[in-house]
Amino acid sequence: LAFDMPLGCSGYVYGLSVIAGMMKATGLKKGLFLVGDTISKIISDKDRSTLPLFGDAGSATVLELDENAEPMNFNLGTDGSGYKAIIIPEGGSRNSFSNHSLAMKEFGDGIIRNSCQLVLEGMDVFSFGISQAPKSVSTLVNHFALNLNNFDFFVFHQANLMMNKMISKKLKLPVEKVPYSLANFGNTSSASIPLTIVTELSHQVSFSKNQMLLCGFGVGLSWGSVSIVTDKITCPQLIEI
Repeated sequence: LAFDMPLGCSGYVYGLSVIAGMMKATGLKKGLFLVGDTISKIISDKDRSTLPLFGDAGSATVLELDENAEPMNFNLGTDGSGYKAIIIPEGGSRNSFSNHSLAMKEFGDGIIRNSCQLVLEGMDVFSFGISQAPKSVSTLVNHFALNLNNFDFFVFHQANLMMNKMISKKLKLPVEKVPYSLANFGNTSSASIPLTIVTELSHQVSFSKNQMLLCGFGVGLSWGSVSIVTDKITCPQLIEI
């Protein structure tokens, strides 16, 4: 059984809900959850609004069914009215590829791209992130009667350092519980959450039990939060190529 599910920034949380829910419902014993994006392939090297921000990364997460494990609690949502904030305008089924799709156009100072390359409306995404991510986390903890103080770590999608710090401030989270990997890898889309765990929390998750809250948000516009408990999981070192 294998299939693909496309969903960038929220992809890790959404995908985790799919594979965990399917294993629980069907009794499948083991699952391999692969997540990643090569954003560099869809970014113009003449677009300063996107080029400095993104990195390429992929992750592999192995899950094993344990009927006695503590539950994963999810909160997922999408607001399609904001779809233009992060989009590739042409090349899909709605706006198919044409002879004009690869024509380079100037959209402002230092912003030159074609219609098959990524468009990022930075301020729209920023406003969405600092508004919806805290709501997603708060909705999750309130609905499942969780206590923010009981979490060991909060791992957010690595979108923008200022954005993520504002999200943490709104939720009144201790800075030592919110790891970042942005400085080394930039925004790695769907892989940013597992990448942050591997590079910033490897020792903690390998040698102790941890309650973590993961939150992804972005393209769609979409968001997803999940509370998980890990117990001395195997966490291999990062492989850079």
